[in-house]
Order: sequence, then C-alpha cells, then structure tokens
Amino acid sequence: MSGQGMSGQGSNPQGANPQGAAEPGLRDGLADTATATRRGARRDARRATSRSSRGWGGPRSGLAASADRRSLIDLGVVSLLLAIALLGFAPVLVGGWFLVAAVVGLLVGVAAGWLSRVLGLSAILTALLALVLYFLLGTPAAIPGQAILGVLPSLGSLRGLAVGAVFGWRDVLTLSAPAAAPDYLLVLPYVSAWLTGLVTAVLALRWVPRGSRSLGRVSVLLIAPVVLYIVTVVLGTDDPFLAAVRGTAFAVVALVWLGWRNPFGRNASLQDRSTLARRKLVGTAVIVAAAVAAGAVGTAAVEAPVAESRFVLREVVQPPFDPVDYPSPLAGFRNYTADLDETILFTVDGLVPGDQLRLATMDTYTGRLWDVAGVDVATNGSGSFRLVGGEFPEPDLFTRADERSLDVTVQGYTGVWLPGVGAPSRLELAGADTERTESVRFNAATSTTVLMSRLSEGDEYTLTSGMQAVPSDDALQSVEPAQIAMPPIVDSPDVVTAKMAEYIADAQTPIEQVRAIETALHTNGFLSHGLASDSVPSRAGHGADRIEELFTRNQMIGDQEQFAAAMALMVRQLGFPARVVMGFAPENIVEGQPTEVMGGDVTAWVEVPFEGVGWIPFYPTPDETEIPQDQNPKPQTEPQPQVRQPPRVEKKQEDLLTSVDTDDGEDEEKDDAFVFPAWIAHTAIGVATPLLILGLWMLVIALLKSARRRRRRRAAEGHERAVGAWDELVDGHAELGFAVPPNQTRIATASSFAAQRSRRSRDHEGAATDPAVMRSLRDIAARADEAVFAGGEAPVGDVDVLWQGARREVAAAGRGVGWWRRLRSRLRISRAGGSRSSRAVTDGRRRRGAERRVAAGSS
Repeated sequence: MSGQGMSGQGSNPQGANPQGAAEPGLRDGLADTATATRRGARRDARRATSRSSRGWGGPRSGLAASADRRSLIDLGVVSLLLAIALLGFAPVLVGGWFLVAAVVGLLVGVAAGWLSRVLGLSAILTALLALVLYFLLGTPAAIPGQAILGVLPSLGSLRGLAVGAVFGWRDVLTLSAPAAAPDYLLVLPYVSAWLTGLVTAVLALRWVPRGSRSLGRVSVLLIAPVVLYIVTVVLGTDDPFLAAVRGTAFAVVALVWLGWRNPFGRNASLQDRSTLARRKLVGTAVIVAAAVAAGAVGTAAVEAPVAESRFVLREVVQPPFDPVDYPSPLAGFRNYTADLDETILFTVDGLVPGDQLRLATMDTYTGRLWDVAGVDVATNGSGSFRLVGGEFPEPDLFTRADERSLDVTVQGYTGVWLPGVGAPSRLELAGADTERTESVRFNAATSTTVLMSRLSEGDEYTLTSGMQAVPSDDALQSVEPAQIAMPPIVDSPDVVTAKMAEYIADAQTPIEQVRAIETALHTNGFLSHGLASDSVPSRAGHGADRIEELFTRNQMIGDQEQFAAAMALMVRQLGFPARVVMGFAPENIVEGQPTEVMGGDVTAWVEVPFEGVGWIPFYPTPDETEIPQDQNPKPQTEPQPQVRQPPRVEKKQEDLLTSVDTDDGEDEEKDDAFVFPAWIAHTAIGVATPLLILGLWMLVIALLKSARRRRRRRAAEGHERAVGAWDELVDGHAELGFAVPPNQTRIATASSFAAQRSRRSRDHEGAATDPAVMRSLRDIAARADEAVFAGGEAPVGDVDVLWQGARREVAAAGRGVGWWRRLRSRLRISRAGGSRSSRAVTDGRRRRGAERRVAAGSS
C-alpha cells in the first residue's frame, strides 16, 4: 500500500499510513485541494491569462496600476533631467539639430526599456532590441544627410552611427567648437540620450517596482542624468550654455521630485495626509523660490565661470595630428628647385597677380631647422591642428581685405600640406568620401590646412579664403607687435644677434626695425640655389652652421630658405614674434585664367604680427643673382707643419648640395606581394564578437539552470523535490514564452498551459491534441499537490516519475513553438516557479494541517 499513494490518478491516494488510520485526514486534505482547484478555475474565468508573464501582463489591481503610474511619473521626471543635461552639447555643435537628435535618442532608449518591460525580455534580448532600434531610427535623427528618401538608413549612415558612437568623443575634443562636421558628430547627443534613456527606463519600469520603493532606491534613477550632465560639462568649452539656468533647473526638478517621492506618511490617516500634502506644497514653493533667487544672484554676480576655474577636456587632450611626425617642409626646399624645377605641381584657377600660395608655417627653431611646433609645445602656434568640417574658423588676429575662391587640381605634388592663400574659410574636396573628408585638419592661428590622407595626382578641391590687409609702413608707425606666445628659439648663432643690432641701429619704431632687417638682407645679399647654372655654390640647409656661414663669408649667398630663416631669427632675437612661411609665388599669373604652379616657384617669407592688424609678410630674399667674382676669394693653400698629417680631403662642389626628399611616406610594397585585406579582418571581428558574446551568455544561463535543477532535485524532503519538479515545469514553460497565471493553483496553471500549448501546436504543427496535453499536465499537477498535502513522505520512485514527466512536458512544449522562442529560452532564466512565495506559504500551511489531521486520526 505504501507505494500506491502517487502511482494512481490522485483522486484516492493511499499509503500515508499502512494501517489506513490516516485515511480521514487524507480525504480532508484532498477535499481542500479540490476546493482550491474549483476556486482557481472560477478565478481563471474572470481573468485573462494570455499575457501575464511574471505578473506584468493581464489585468492589474488598483495597487499595481498605481505602481505603474508612479513608475511612469518617475520616468517622465528623469527624462526631463536628461533633456536638461543634453543641452550641454550646444557650445560644441553648430545649430539646433543636435537637440532633435538628442530627443529622438531619448525616445528610442525609453521605448526600448518599455518594450523590455512589457515583453519580459532578458538582459541580452533587451540589449539586442535597443541596438536594432538605435540603428533603425538613428539615421533620420543623427545623420539625415545620408538617409535614403530622408528616413531610411543607408550603409554610410549605419557606418556613421557606429563610428560616431566610438570615435566621435575623440573628434569633438579636437574640433574647433562649435563644429558642424564631420556629419557623425550629431551621433554624440543621439547615443548619449539613447543609452541614458535605456538605462533609466529599465531601472524605473523593472528594477525600482520590485523593491520597497524607498527614497534611497528611487534616488538611483538620478545617476544617469548626473553622469550625463557632468559629461556634457567636461566635453564643452570655457563658455558654457546657460550654466546658471540649467544648473538651477536641474537641481529644482530633482529636489522637488525626491521630496514628493518620499514614502514617509504613506500609511497615515486622511487628515494627516492632508497636513503632509500642505507641508510638501509649502516646502516645494520654498525650494523653487530659493533656487530662482540663488540663480538670479549668481548670474548677476558672475555671468559665466572663469576659464581658469573650469575644467574641460579639450584643453588637455592632444589633437590626433602631430606635425612632428612629418619632416619640416622647409627642409625639402632645395628638392623643389633642383629636382622639380620644371614639374607642374598644381593648376590653380582664381589667382590674382601678386598672390602667393601658403604651404606650411613654421614657428619653432631647433638649431638644425625651422619646423612646425609639436602638440606638446605650450603654444597656440603652428602645432595646434584641429579637426574641422567644411567651414573653417577665422583667425583671432586677422583683418579681411578681400576674398579668393581657388579651384586647385593636383598634378606633380604629393604630401599632407594643402596649398592655399590667405585665411581659408571653406574647403570642398571634389569626389571625396566621408573618410577622406574627416582627415582634414586646420590650424586657425597659422591659416594652414593639412589632409592626413595626403594629396596625390588627380585630387581636386575648392578653397575659399579671406585675404589679409597689409597697411603701409606709415600706418604701422604707432602699432606695436602683437603679444603672442611663441615656442623658444634653441641654438641661435651669436652672429645673428650681432648683425641684428647692426641693422637696426638707426631704427626707432617696431615697423622700422623689422623693415631695416628686411632691407639689409635684401640689398646686401645675393641669390643662389646652388645649382650648376649658378655662378657660385650655395649650400642647402638652414641650421646654425649654415646661418653662421651666411653672415661670415665675404658675401651673403643663399636663397629664400636661408634668408627667411635668418630674418625670422633676428626678429625673434629682437623680442618680436615671427614665423617662417613656405609656399609658392608663381610669376605667370593671368587673372581669369588657370595658373600652372611649378617647383621652381617655391619661395619662403617671414611674417610678423601687429596688434589689431594681423600677420604682415616680409620678403628678405635678394633679387640679385650676379655675384662679383673678384669679391669671392679663392681658397688659399695653408702651410703644412713638419709633423706628418693625414691626407686632406677636399669636398667636391656637388657634395655641397643637400638632397632632401619631401616624400615622407613609406616605400611602396611590391605589386606582386599579397596584402591581406583589412576589411575582411574587420568583418570577421564584427561578426565573431556578437556570436562570442551570445555563446558566453548561453553558457552562463545553462550553468545557472543546471545549478537550479540540481538544487531542486537534491532537496532534503521528498515533497520539496516533488514541488521542485513542478517548479521546473513552470519555469520551462515561462522561458519558452508561455504566460504563467499569477496566484493560481497547480491544476489551474496546468489547464492554462494546456490551452496555450494546444493553440501553439495548431499554429505550428497541428499534431498535439488538447485532451492529451490537458490530461498529462493536470496529472503532474495533481501528483505535486498529493505530495504536498498527503501528509506523508513522498516515495523516491514516485518523485523520480514526477521529474521525468515534468522534463518530458517541457521538451514537448519546446517542440510546439518556433525556433526563435526556443533560442530565447536558452538566453533567459525564469523565476516564475521558484518565486511564488504566497503559494509556498499556502502549501506549507495546508501540509501542516494535513499532517495534524493524519496524526489526530492515528491517535
């Protein structure tokens, strides 16, 4: 008899007592079970159980509805705080479209969190849903220029959404604020709002309602807005956007919301609640008034934070383009005159006679050469290159006199430096893709532009520039040189200082002193490029030894490289800022016709800044090429001492020429060498990474499910192992997407599962029959009830049969659904079976009642 209690159909259990003494108590326990079953069936008739996963779907009680309203209010308030924080992007992005991108990103993130709550998605599925919505809806909001028909995503926009989210943070720090390009910069407010909105929605709708809703728990929702507010401040500029107004509004909204969300007095009487409500209204009014007063006083006292007291990352982050990585353009000066003299480098349309093309500007001297200062030099000079789009910022020290629009076609030139005139204000690369456009860097202080992807033959671009006004010397008599921080001069020869003092002996004003240096070099020197056609040799270079040789020989012989370098050193020794500019001065300019710029047109000049005017050019290179032969002494033979000396080696004339290669790129690979395409590796990484994450997540979930199943099967009591089998069945169905009826008996839950499985089976396969599924599930439910309420210890064999039946039904349910739900079941872990605490209490109470009745019948 002892082995028949669970082997029957559950309607007449036996075996609790071998002598049958417990039979009356057992009948009472089963009667209670039947009563509970009938009540559950009637409750099922009144409730819809089609969507009630974890108690989130289906009809809700007044308390649950109230909780939902509180969650939506929390979400609305925190979204308002996020919107206030997102306004911090205004100083670094041009126009107001960034606000549209931010609002759309916030809505997309909140929608993903809400769908996650409604559908009961796991963490990995929530992340996948959020990413799909991010890329699907991000194109018209963040990159509308690359959308198909204005709204549909394209390959370019999808790339921009990915690149902007990863690299946009770096680019915005090196961009001249406010910036309008590259176009993926609008992804920054979009992705920021999307991420913070998603986190806030998940916390407000799923995490906060599960707890006690204490003030500390609710305050966690403020983490995302506070972090976003700080991020926009750090990424901003020294001149923030409505700092006092935004800060006051943020603090007021947060404090008022926390005050009203305080659960204190929730269980008070109606009279006490009315008193507390009046106090909260008064407190809210006081907080708002105090905040408005403090904001008004603070705004009146200090219009904006002092630059020195405001920390922004753009002041400490180095730009990605470091000119030190490239050779000094002036070092390759002789390469143009010797090797590229008759080579057409560019064809420029739009030049006016007298125009000079600027190639590079150098303001630091190392003792070996003039170079572009590196980004580690504390200066606003030639090393401060920043990412720009089509529009360029105007220099701080600049007086516009005219405007030029040049159409440049590159032919024999290769390099990173873009030739231009004046102060560029707009650049358009013909036929350039997004990646090439994003490689443009600009230095507003020196009006120099570089293309990190390098110019090559066939490239075309249009450059619009403003031309610097050059006043007369009379107009500059009372103007002082501008006070501009410049890099230090290293190893300047002493002869430079001596010659400078000699040249300016009779000059009084700064413009007279600078002009005296220019005139002395121009009139006393002779021009020679060191070519075979020149009458005398002229060594290349402008290091300290070459500059000293320029002044110590009987005649000053050199070209623009030496004379510009020498004059800049003299002006710097005089105490004025100065820099060397290398470029091209074509002589065959005909207005209205394209101009061919050749290597022989290379030149260099000096610029000195004057306060309120701008950088004024000076041209110290002489025009005279006929050097008097009698004043160029021949080398004399030196007497040799009696001591035996090593043979004297005379340098040949061609050894005096220094060949400098301007092509700093790496040697080209052989044509037949196979190079593994980088896009294949990137594609493989992009595909393998999500699959690896998915596989790791599935492994973790499988381990957790195995531990849960092992814990349930190894419970101490037999009835606990039987209940564990039922919970395993419930969890298995919930993970497959079946709705679990809340607060129902096992029989009612089994009936609900059977109905849902029958509908799904007809949709997918049509093989399962409703009566068979119903009988099997109700039988397992009845056996579980019998093990709990019979009052005795459930036999081990019957518990094993119950576990086998539960596993079999879960497997059958899995075969009746689609592959997507089966995949989801492997990615999520349900607690629907193990978290029904109220049923566990009821089961325990009824089991103890059954045991007492059995004990009473036995006595």
